Amino acid sequence: MSALLETLARIRAEVCALHAELTRYELVVWTAGNVSARVPGHDLMVIKPSGVSYADLTPESMVVTDLYGVPADGEWENPALTPSSDTAAHAYVYRHMPEVGGVVHTHSTYATAWAARGEAIPCVLTMMGDEFGGTIPVGPFALIGDDSIGRGIVETLQASHSPAVLMQNHGPFTIGKDARSAVKAAVMCEEVARTVHIARQLGEPLPIDPGQIESLYDRYQNVYGR
Repeated sequence: MSALLETLARIRAEVCALHAELTRYELVVWTAGNVSARVPGHDLMVIKPSGVSYADLTPESMVVTDLYGVPADGEWENPALTPSSDTAAHAYVYRHMPEVGGVVHTHSTYATAWAARGEAIPCVLTMMGDEFGGTIPVGPFALIGDDSIGRGIVETLQASHSPAVLMQNHGPFTIGKDARSAVKAAVMCEEVARTVHIARQLGEPLPIDPGQIESLYDRYQNVYGR
């Protein structure tokens, strides 16, 4: 087996297993949502197939595409399966953010509710300072079908510490150094979306000083969280 085939087998197994985390944390329903991973050293990515239930996912069913979302030719090809409808967005992120190794999209309830209002989640929790370095921003409204969603993700996140963006009227997308990190960001995004929503039902959450947020983020990302 070639080195590339070995790498693809490993990444397909990892991406398949990480989809179980989305259902475990109740971030998705039916066949919605997806995890993808960049293939290091190659202009390729691995992503969930379209329309396949989570219970039926296997490593072999993960689809390999180039960084424009076109299914790749090779021994790994499965012509019976097509990549997720969000593939173009994931591919755009990989092309324009070379430091990103994983992308996740969900329609998790609380984060998507904030996205439906077009409202950023304010940084009122130390955990948000740690994980997101501030507010979780809102990206522009965009439709599936071209690079519009991917462009909105990149333009929004390049100006933020946050690994999560709430695409307006759509839902959260998260990025990470690898697919597992992107899944963690998706889980944490939903958690803080829920907590801040509940806090607002009780009163106005207390803001955290921007300097303290920066200190929290720096410590967690460079010392504690490592």
